[in-house]
Amino acid sequence: MVSLNKNLQKLFSIAQKTEKIIVGLMSGTSLDGLDIALCRFTGNGLKTQFGLLHFTTIPYQEAFKKEIQSVFVKREAGLDKVCLLNAFIGNYHGELVLHALSGWGVDPTEVDLIASHGQTIYHAPRRLHLQAGYPNATLQIGDGDHLAVKTGILTVSDFRQKHIAAGGEGAPLALYGDVLLGSKSGENRLLLNIGGIANLTYLPADGDYDKILCTDIGPGNTLIDAACRKYFNLPFDEDAKIALSGKASDVLLAALLNQPFFDEVAPKTTGPELFSLDYIAIAQQQSKTVNISPEDLLCTLSAFTAKSIAGFISANFKVKGLHLFTSGGGAKNPYIINYLKNALPGATIEDTGVLGINPDAKEAILFALLGNEAICGEPIAIGNNPAVLMGKFSFPL
Repeated sequence: MVSLNKNLQKLFSIAQKTEKIIVGLMSGTSLDGLDIALCRFTGNGLKTQFGLLHFTTIPYQEAFKKEIQSVFVKREAGLDKVCLLNAFIGNYHGELVLHALSGWGVDPTEVDLIASHGQTIYHAPRRLHLQAGYPNATLQIGDGDHLAVKTGILTVSDFRQKHIAAGGEGAPLALYGDVLLGSKSGENRLLLNIGGIANLTYLPADGDYDKILCTDIGPGNTLIDAACRKYFNLPFDEDAKIALSGKASDVLLAALLNQPFFDEVAPKTTGPELFSLDYIAIAQQQSKTVNISPEDLLCTLSAFTAKSIAGFISANFKVKGLHLFTSGGGAKNPYIINYLKNALPGATIEDTGVLGINPDAKEAILFALLGNEAICGEPIAIGNNPAVLMGKFSFPL
């Protein structure tokens, strides 16, 4: 009988544990920092139970943001910089994990697994890249082996590739976690995450997996944040103060909404490759609003995000009796949330905190959950979504 090597023996022993301590990592398109969630899991699949032990977001320094931005969503970027950043980010995220664990008084040996999303630098579904013969594609950097060696902790990473290989677009992966943690019999629910891009998961009251929908909707904070950086030298519009000081332009709003993506049938994905500063500039030229004030521009972009979300929900779901739970940075934006409440009067709108899911930590928690599924779960068939277990394993030694 052939014996397993020590790494596989350790993996096997972790998989058999009734309780696992997992660090979930998320670095989104906003490039604001690394979300680190320390979670406790028991069970898997529909029997999953979790507890959030600790959570923090460690902000990125401006110099590091500029390094990422040098390759972020660019059709042409230096291959040398992509290569270097792949290794650097893996090491850097490892350092941030060790810093967070130290601050919480948690020894790395107490952690069973790190589940790392990595840093998306380009998302290219076939519908967007339109290059004949090429499939859906996406690229996240921040190598898992570097993370594992730096921390000494078994690491699962690069989750999106399996989803694409099995026929999906690699996003939104929130589907799997939302179904396992957010479903409730007898209640129609929407879990709406307003990060850089806005996405949602519809969970029907009857629990019919064929009715579940998880899709990107359009821009979340990405255009608002980009305009804040350009015109106000601010990373984001805190409490929507700038947007609330301006007035939305109807003609610019119409031009922003005049995009084929919004007419495509869901599920669909998108990203800042489409919704960029260039997108804003083209819409301003088309609507003859190039001289709009920065305050009015921020207000219009906030209305764009809110209106595209409200429009999608109204067009696709029976709003009356719908319970909507928000997360992500946009869940704290009073302009967006008040707009949704006014536009969807038949829905109840709260953040995911009432479900016991910290709205700031939700995406990091979801990747921790995917890590748990990777090590001890079974593929789950949800509608026409790929029934796969995602993630690649990296051992510390």
